Amino acid sequence: MMGPAHSLSGAAAWLGVGAATAAAGHPMPWPVLVVGALVCAGAALAPDLDHKAATISRAFGPVSRILCEIVDKLSYAVYQATRKPGDKRRTGGHRTLTHTWLWAVVIGAGASALAVAGGRWAVLAILFVHLVLAVEGLLWRAARVSSDVLVWLLGATSAWILAGVLDQPGNGSDWLFTGPGQEYLWLGLPIVLGALVHDIGDALTVSGCPILWPIPVGGKRWYALGPPKAMRFRAGSWVELKVLMPVFMILGGVGGASALNVI
Repeated sequence: MMGPAHSLSGAAAWLGVGAATAAAGHPMPWPVLVVGALVCAGAALAPDLDHKAATISRAFGPVSRILCEIVDKLSYAVYQATRKPGDKRRTGGHRTLTHTWLWAVVIGAGASALAVAGGRWAVLAILFVHLVLAVEGLLWRAARVSSDVLVWLLGATSAWILAGVLDQPGNGSDWLFTGPGQEYLWLGLPIVLGALVHDIGDALTVSGCPILWPIPVGGKRWYALGPPKAMRFRAGSWVELKVLMPVFMILGGVGGASALNVI
């Protein structure tokens, strides 16, 4: 899928989690719901760090473009080193390493560990990166015609304000993990969810997605998971723009309203 659809699906997924926790009798504080949705929307773009033409490659100027090239080469090297005879030959690393459940878990766990060990400045850095990506995905039309500096300023300002709100007692810095020193340990969860939602979205397209790697399936290490080919669509097609994106918006709205006990 394309960037806007990925971001919408990520936000909708976290709002759905918020609705589920509210139904279970453990509602999220509203700052956790809002911050989690934005972080998940940003994280839903991150697996395309292996693609030089993706939204994330433009998000942070030369830094993200160089990082995309490095990740592409790393992903291709891992693919070549672990492929089985049934896996097809490739010329690049797109939709390989960064599109797996293992990558999602490692990145999410790393973010949680960084947030706990690094304190406020680490939390601000994590929020900044993901909020910039959320702006690029959710407000992509405005972001395309704005300068990068304005998008970065919006991300930095939003990160500072939201971190300040979360730091207030009862607002969710210790949501889910309440032990001493476990503040913001939950921050890796929307990152994991965003990456997995991205992978599931890509699995619906023509090429499928090797979500299960490194678990072999049918003689392939990089088995492209997806529905029957007749049910798949091309990225950027009318199915994505006219069907899936409106559905994500509706589900996100319903999930958010349910999480806040509005409905």
